[in-house]
Amino acid sequence: QMQLVESGGGLVQTGGSLTLACAASGRTSWWSFSTYAIGWFRQAPGQAREFVAAVDWSGNNVYYSDSVKGRFTISRDNAKNTVYLQMNSLKPEDTAVYYCAGRSSVNIPPMTGAYERWGQGTQVTVSS
Repeated sequence: QMQLVESGGGLVQTGGSLTLACAASGRTSWWSFSTYAIGWFRQAPGQAREFVAAVDWSGNNVYYSDSVKGRFTISRDNAKNTVYLQMNSLKPEDTAVYYCAGRSSVNIPPMTGAYERWGQGTQVTVSS
């Protein structure tokens, strides 16, 4: 069964950059991972989990929330079973636990309930 593991979080100053990775592990072939759309979500303390970005199985279709559009870039390398989230121009309001999630469908909806598999999350803290 495929599992998702996030990495790359940390502490960064305002205006800095981080790259998060979401790697599939377990009994996952290149083929099976490539059939999953992957989304990134985040959750700040006391707030609901919110959509950040998503990429379809091919990597050719991406979708961003308005709050990160132009600053974050999502991409995937199916040969490595990994999806990346490049985060630039970080702001204190980007501070949250970031989760990746998988959906075995061609669509990339921005709703948490549409995704079937979730990672454990990685903390991103942006200091002012």
